[in-house]
Parts: sequence; structure tokens; C-alpha cells
Amino acid sequence: MLLSHAFGLFTHPGQEWASIRKEHESPMKLYVAYVLALAAIAPICAYISTAHFGWTIGNERLIKLTEISAIQLSVLTYVAMLVGVFALGYAINWMAKTYGAKEEHVPSNGVALAAYSCTPMFLAGFALLYPVPWFNAFVFLAAAAYSAWLMYDGLPIVMGIEKERAVMYGGALLTVALVILVTTRGGSVILWNLGVGPVFISG
Repeated sequence: MLLSHAFGLFTHPGQEWASIRKEHESPMKLYVAYVLALAAIAPICAYISTAHFGWTIGNERLIKLTEISAIQLSVLTYVAMLVGVFALGYAINWMAKTYGAKEEHVPSNGVALAAYSCTPMFLAGFALLYPVPWFNAFVFLAAAAYSAWLMYDGLPIVMGIEKERAVMYGGALLTVALVILVTTRGGSVILWNLGVGPVFISG
């Protein structure tokens, strides 16, 4: 089962990457069985915490989002995560030949590497149930660091390249990931200006 890889990547990542490389699951099946499920964690938790729990900054009063606003932002976040994983997977396959990958002809490898590398980020979404900004920032920063390490660790195994080339390949992919992140943030600003921004209420 694809979801079993989520736990294996934390306990024995090397063996798990080797198993993932052998599977060659289709990108569609990988998305439906893995990405769609795990990517939903953060939006659902964010909706619950922002619409029902609320948060405070310093000694200020409790702040929440309206139900409609929380749903809209959660759905947009979910879509952005799905697009981001696909874009990163596409970039992995696109740059594969440049770095001497032997598996670039398998279209599922790039998506698989992107999806499974993002597992810590997906699971970090549970932290949003405790809506404290500094706590959420710390959890997601740690998850991002482990995701980056997973990608570096998995590149030579899944894409069939030398370990030395994984450093440059991984650096290029992290740059792509940052571009995707900045793009989504820019898109958020545009959508907010179009009226799909957060609507706050007092708790």
C-alpha cells in the first residue's frame, strides 16, 4: 500500500526509496492514493483551527476566520499543494537527463520522488490544529528541512544517478521548490485583491 511508505520514510528511508523505485506506479494512481489523501491534512486542520479554535497574538482577543473564508482558503491551499507537487515532479523529470539520470524515461519517478519527499510537509499539517504561529513555524521549518534531506537521499536511488551529482541536482530542485512557493504566495496576494482573502471575526 502506498501510504505505508509514509512511515517507512521516517524509519528506514534508504530501503523505502529502493522499494519506491521498483514500483513504477502511474502518476495518476500515485496522486489518487497518496498525494490527494496526505495533502488534505493541512487544509482540513487549518479549516478546523481557524474557523473553530481561533488564535491569539500576544494579549489580544481571540481571532477566527468566518466559515466561508476558512473553506475558501483551505480549498485554495489544497489546490496549490497539488499543483506544487506536480510541478516539482515535472521539474525532476525535466532535469533528469542533465544530471545523468538513468530513469528519466519512467514518468512516474519524478512525481514519486516529489510526492514522497513532501511527506513530512504533509504530516506537519496536523500541527495546525494547535494554532500558535511560532509553534506552526517551527514544525513546518523542521518538516521542510527533513523533506529536503529526503529528496537528496532519494535522488541517487530513485533516479539512478551518482551520489556526488545528487548535491547539484538537489540544489537545483530546491531552487525550483522555492520558485513554486514564491509563485503560490504571489498568487495568494492576487486572489486576496480579487476578494478571496481572509475575513476575520472576534472569537
